[in-house]
Amino acid sequence: MALFSRKQKTAVGLDIGSGLVKVAVIDHGGAEPELARVAMVPLLADAIVEGEVMDPAIVSDAIRAALSAAEVNPAAVATAVGGRDVIVKKIIIDRVKASQVQELMRWEAEQHVPFDMDSVELDFQILDPEADDEQMRVLLVAAKRDLVEAKLRVLEEAGLTAAIVDVDSFALHNAFERSHPEAMTGVVALVNIGHESTNINIVEDGVPVLTRDLNVGTRRLREDLQRDLGLSAEEAKAVLDAPDRSTALDTVLVARGEEIAVGIERAAAFLASASHSQVQVSSVYVCGGGARTPGMLDTMGARLRVPIVLATPLANLTAREGAFESLDAEAVAPLFMLAIGLALRGPG
Repeated sequence: MALFSRKQKTAVGLDIGSGLVKVAVIDHGGAEPELARVAMVPLLADAIVEGEVMDPAIVSDAIRAALSAAEVNPAAVATAVGGRDVIVKKIIIDRVKASQVQELMRWEAEQHVPFDMDSVELDFQILDPEADDEQMRVLLVAAKRDLVEAKLRVLEEAGLTAAIVDVDSFALHNAFERSHPEAMTGVVALVNIGHESTNINIVEDGVPVLTRDLNVGTRRLREDLQRDLGLSAEEAKAVLDAPDRSTALDTVLVARGEEIAVGIERAAAFLASASHSQVQVSSVYVCGGGARTPGMLDTMGARLRVPIVLATPLANLTAREGAFESLDAEAVAPLFMLAIGLALRGPG
């Protein structure tokens, strides 16, 4: 699902995070998609705060640097928006013809979306188009228009246009569905722990039905270490990036790991309340930079008592030799779930 799109020749996914700008290039010319190149460039602190671009020039410079590192010069890219100004909700309405759903969506959105309808971009997808039930399930998406326009302005500053403006949770799911088909049955959670925030997606029988964002990410972990242990920013980052878990992380992990776990429990409880049925998350898949924090997955598992799996977009995707260049593919792959999900949309 995309808010809008137009054709483009190069399948380039651009993930503009608050800590890193990531690019994934996928070649769709063969029988199966092939990851041709990835690149990531760090952003200066506070260039993006809580999803808002504070310094467009710095961000656009980082975008150009990432594209240069990936050795691509596209006119258009696939990118995404997310956060609290994007609403994803599964609704149930009386079954009507597909041609009539469009007319109903604005009215339905007014009942379910806490935004002024004149200020949003709307999209939807019928989840059971072939069913014979009297009611139908529809996935409703609303994004504030100024959020989309802000993303387009950043691209314009970098000399780019958007082939697709997707929703973060759907782009993540696009890569997740391909790489982890075993997770497309039952109820699972896909959790993307980023720099400033954590995105929780509840997936039911292969459909992303609920998304929630938490204000906790690797930046918060680093700040906790600095405050509690008196570490410098560089020392705290080294603790988080170390291959093995340090005892210095114990208190921080208990606090923040459980915060994320509680967020998953609350998302599942909200879905159960909305659907008037029992919802039990059978497993949790974790990606993003925070997924690499030593001990994070164990801490979440201790609270949730379900399997916690490190999600990678490379499980069923061939990476061309040299695609990661000097990067450790296994270590950084979870960071590229969103960028790869966008590039998997294909040319045009």
